[in-house]
Amino acid sequence: MTDSASTGGRLRRSRWLAVTVVAVLLLAACGDGDDDDASEAAAATTAAASDAGDAADGPAADDGCEPGETDGDLVFYNWADYIDEELLVAFEEESGISIDYSVYESNEQMLTQVESGAAIYDLVVPSDYMVALMISEDLLLPLDFDALPNAANIDDAWDNPPFDPEHRFHVAYQWGTTGIGMTYDVLDSLGGEASWAVIFDPETAATVPGDISMLDDAPEAVSAALKYLGYSITETIESGNEEAIREAGALLKATNDRLLKYDSVTFGDDLVNGEVDVAHGWSGGFAQAFFETDAYETHVYTIPIEGGVRWVDTMAIPHNADNVCSAHAMINFLLDAQNGAALTNYTYYGSPNTAATPYILDEILEDPGIYPPPEVYARLELIPQMGDLGLIVQDMLTEAKS
Repeated sequence: MTDSASTGGRLRRSRWLAVTVVAVLLLAACGDGDDDDASEAAAATTAAASDAGDAADGPAADDGCEPGETDGDLVFYNWADYIDEELLVAFEEESGISIDYSVYESNEQMLTQVESGAAIYDLVVPSDYMVALMISEDLLLPLDFDALPNAANIDDAWDNPPFDPEHRFHVAYQWGTTGIGMTYDVLDSLGGEASWAVIFDPETAATVPGDISMLDDAPEAVSAALKYLGYSITETIESGNEEAIREAGALLKATNDRLLKYDSVTFGDDLVNGEVDVAHGWSGGFAQAFFETDAYETHVYTIPIEGGVRWVDTMAIPHNADNVCSAHAMINFLLDAQNGAALTNYTYYGSPNTAATPYILDEILEDPGIYPPPEVYARLELIPQMGDLGLIVQDMLTEAKS
């Protein structure tokens, strides 16, 4: 039995269970105490974050907003295919305002837009390491937690993370992992245990009957190469190990010729429709594709034996937002227990919302590709804020693709 985490959707098949261990990591963390204890702990953290926000500069801290208060139509910039549109409609009906909704395909694309001011957004969804970068560049407003009573629903496992230690600028949105989707035929050829070698080792990759794709995302692509080379992502970034980054970049460049493409949007669909047999991608993207095509008997999501990336996406308000109260109202709306569950039931990513758990589909909660078992979770790393190394990381992917 492999301990690679594999993901499915609403139906779990017998073959699926033969290569995975079903566990619910966050439920175990939340289930040790009763719901009242969890709520009290979350409320205490929310109060502390509110105090910190009150002491900070900026419109959110100085002016404040009432829960549910709006101050204009909401301009919402989010990842592609990352929210049930019915939630957008429900918020418009509840609030009486309209949402101008647009999407991006990478953190870096979002950052460029916010930095340039070419368009003004009230609400964005940056990943963990990007939150740290945007804080360092004064691109985010501190949140007014008095306007976010539903923040008490967030599990305390997400309190005070390293990318926002005082928990002032973000609220967790969804979390997940990055690994490899493949056909079961490919997994069988690997001896039932996934490895980054299926992408990076020429001899192993040559056994793949079809094509291979990777995420068009520099931090993710470089991190995958680092894990294959035996490096810790965290140690590499935090120690400023430029040599290791360039070694990973050289590996990506050597791999480029055998890749069909770099893609961060259709990787799951490409896998199930046969355009590729191996795809680097995010857990929920594969889960959605498997569910929509009932592909659980032929395809599987895995976390390689060398390890991979875990991440959390967040809700944050850009420094130049026009409608700060509307942004807070939308954040609070999505932190509602049932709305939070509707979000996860659509995205098939993990929910940081403890109160949402009773409303989340059992098939999601019991899916080890979405909630990895402890022995798999231990092999996962957050991508730290890269600082000056970020430009080199981006250059590595650009050079690899050229």
